[in-house]
Amino acid sequence: MEAAMGLMRRMPPKHSETALSALLSLIPQHSSDLLSQVDQPLQVICDVDYGKEFILCEYNRDADSYRSPWSNKYHPPLEDGPYPSPELRKLEIEANEVFAIYRDQYYEGGISSVYMWEDENEGFVACFLIKKDGSKSGHGRRGYLQEGAWDAIHVMEMNMDLSVADGHLCNMGKMIEELEGKLRNSLDQVYFGKTKEMVCTLRPPAELVLVRLPDS
Repeated sequence: MEAAMGLMRRMPPKHSETALSALLSLIPQHSSDLLSQVDQPLQVICDVDYGKEFILCEYNRDADSYRSPWSNKYHPPLEDGPYPSPELRKLEIEANEVFAIYRDQYYEGGISSVYMWEDENEGFVACFLIKKDGSKSGHGRRGYLQEGAWDAIHVMEMNMDLSVADGHLCNMGKMIEELEGKLRNSLDQVYFGKTKEMVCTLRPPAELVLVRLPDS
């Protein structure tokens, strides 16, 4: 299992699904551990009733069906799937509308979905998801990457003491914005910063080489 996880950490993200499928066939006895520990790219299907795409995840899944945040129906149809209460469903609809605006402003497009459900402590849990394809094939409006995507999953269990004067959505939005800001900064400083450092070490800029060379 340790070797399998080490292999998955070294695989390019675009090959993670193929690699995971191969590992599941090699070590089926560890299938539950692999599926719970290895993050897979978010999948998307279309709600034919609304003509809108929504994101698939474990939080809107029951058996092999997934509930759409738009029509509140399961795809494929499911007779006894769990649904949020009418009050929570109203909040879920509002959250999807607000989060779509946030997605367009911060990601310049993409797909977002919000799912809510009651928990055992008479409260509720919310899951906010975003999927943005920034590559040329995904019609990305910035960067023109050959290949590149951003998958984000935020699960809000509301375990903070906050004022509800502005509503739950306002509080959750502030928490998500803060977390995503920290994540972006971490990626910029650690991943991209380290990559730039390594590239400059292995292949210094031309102007730096000229400075170091003695006059002929």
